[in-house]
Amino acid sequence: MTEEESDASALWGTRYSGTAELSVEVYDFCASDGSRRLADSQSYSLDATLDLGRPRSAGGETEDNPFSLLFAAGEPADAGAVSFWSSAVGTASSEDLAGNSRDPQALLTYWDVDWSDGELDARLTDPHTDQAVALNLFNWSSPVVACRTDLGLLPGGYPHPLAVDTTFSGQLDASTASLSAEGDSTDSLIEFRFEFDGTAS
Repeated sequence: MTEEESDASALWGTRYSGTAELSVEVYDFCASDGSRRLADSQSYSLDATLDLGRPRSAGGETEDNPFSLLFAAGEPADAGAVSFWSSAVGTASSEDLAGNSRDPQALLTYWDVDWSDGELDARLTDPHTDQAVALNLFNWSSPVVACRTDLGLLPGGYPHPLAVDTTFSGQLDASTASLSAEGDSTDSLIEFRFEFDGTAS
């Protein structure tokens, strides 16, 4: 194990609790010509946590990151909530196409995470929407009927999978986290930014 890997392993099991200051721009395609337009923008604060753990393993593979990462701002079902998962374990067929037995668990890696000298630099590389296992989400209210906000909004919020190249970066050490994130949704309806400041507990 390299010195950097050893330093990262010292963070496994650490939880940072704090506040995320978010700003969101919401778009729709309800213009008369069907083009994308800005429909709403808001800023707000949410309680948030960041959990770091041992890189996940499944199906004979291990997450190629210094630690697994789980960030959550707000309650998952509430409008405005955000979740980041660096990896997850999904299920697959217990046989390959040739009929050979295989581990029914599959490792899904979403983020490329780099951490060195207290600097985190993470990028979303695969939302896994093709496998229907999108866990990196921005939850936001949507109209019951598209382009008819006068008919009401869906209760709670609607989970929008986050797009490739969403970023999460900043200062991270054993006691504090001061990080920023920026990205958009795969459906091009949400653009967001936030600042997270947390303290290890």
